[in-house]
Amino acid sequence: MKLMVIGGGGREHAVIRKLKENPAVTEIFALPGNGGIAADATCVPIGAKDIEGIVRFTQENNVDYAVVTPDDPLVLGCVDALEAVGVPCFGPCAAAAAIEGSKVFAKDLMKKYGIPTAAYHTFTDMDEALRFLEDAPVPIVVKADGLALGKGVIIAQTREEAKTAVVDMMQNKKFGRSGDKIVIEEYLEGPEVSVLAFTDGKTLVPMVSSMDHKRAGDNDTGLNTGGMGTVAPNPCYTKAVAARCMEEIFLPTVQAMNAEGRTFKGCLYFGLMITKNGPRVIEYNCRFGDPETQVVLPLLESDLLTIMQAVTEGRLKEVEVKFSKKHACCVILASRGYPEHYEKGFPIDIPEAVRPYVYVAGAALKDGELVTSGGRVLGCTATADTLAEAIEAAYALAAQIKFENAYCRSDIGQRALRALAEG
Repeated sequence: MKLMVIGGGGREHAVIRKLKENPAVTEIFALPGNGGIAADATCVPIGAKDIEGIVRFTQENNVDYAVVTPDDPLVLGCVDALEAVGVPCFGPCAAAAAIEGSKVFAKDLMKKYGIPTAAYHTFTDMDEALRFLEDAPVPIVVKADGLALGKGVIIAQTREEAKTAVVDMMQNKKFGRSGDKIVIEEYLEGPEVSVLAFTDGKTLVPMVSSMDHKRAGDNDTGLNTGGMGTVAPNPCYTKAVAARCMEEIFLPTVQAMNAEGRTFKGCLYFGLMITKNGPRVIEYNCRFGDPETQVVLPLLESDLLTIMQAVTEGRLKEVEVKFSKKHACCVILASRGYPEHYEKGFPIDIPEAVRPYVYVAGAALKDGELVTSGGRVLGCTATADTLAEAIEAAYALAAQIKFENAYCRSDIGQRALRALAEG
């Protein structure tokens, strides 16, 4: 069976590694993939947003099944285009991917169907947004409406910070057209939880919860990044919280999308905050999270391809989705300077014994040698019986990898350990 995975980051590497476990898989194409993924799949230099090129490749190479993982091609209708030529896919259609593609759509959906989230206002006029901020309480959150590589959310501690964010988005076009519309919403407090879920539009099966670490520096300081590390499961996500989320958020979201004629099939990501008044949705994503996938999939004991095909065919309730009771930790090794300016092209030394535990995100092959090519370069993932052991093992892996200008946070998982200790 020939598979195709769209994308080229650490998340895609984790997905490909898991798909390879199915004995029916004969070949996996990664479009475009990366230098590290090349060890596990056939990389093809076709960009994730080149929908025409992707469709043409599937037809020329008799691809049996496609997995579309990044947000951009999903929002652009990659699944729609592939299904139109008879290629079955894992991932939502463009109409359903709007749940991530537009913050305004997502907030309006939650308001319409009573799904708990932060109070908000939307703006298409910059001056109107700036006037609103004159009397708004701070801290406050400013979000670009469209996709912005996970960086289009500013938690402003002061009015001046909030105004700067508005001007950057709406006038200076920091995130391009994504900032034509913005959402300004109330600041919520509480622990954050990421929950990925398989859904075929009828059945929803949550995966193991996780805790992301978004800030670049230790103790959650510095700029927001795409994620500097993750642990799973998240100790703040108790059985009681999970039950509330299923009843108040997960199933109502699937039902709301159905009611809007936007049935969601694929991986639906719930970014949650557990406030004193209960769980609230911070954001939806229309795909696997990165780097959450790098801790969630290593704990999946069921066959990933079998689950994905069941989602595509609308029979998710017929298959078993089982996760290990172990803990996982992923430490991201990044290029110093990320998420702003950083140098690249440095050789990466990964000991052979460490490679099976490393997901490659931002690396390329140059003369047969792996070199840095992105901000987030590698994810080192370990699983263990306890969270403390998983964290220790992940850092032990990271310590064995060498490249110039490498850096990582030193406190991945410490918040989770404190939460465990507090019970």
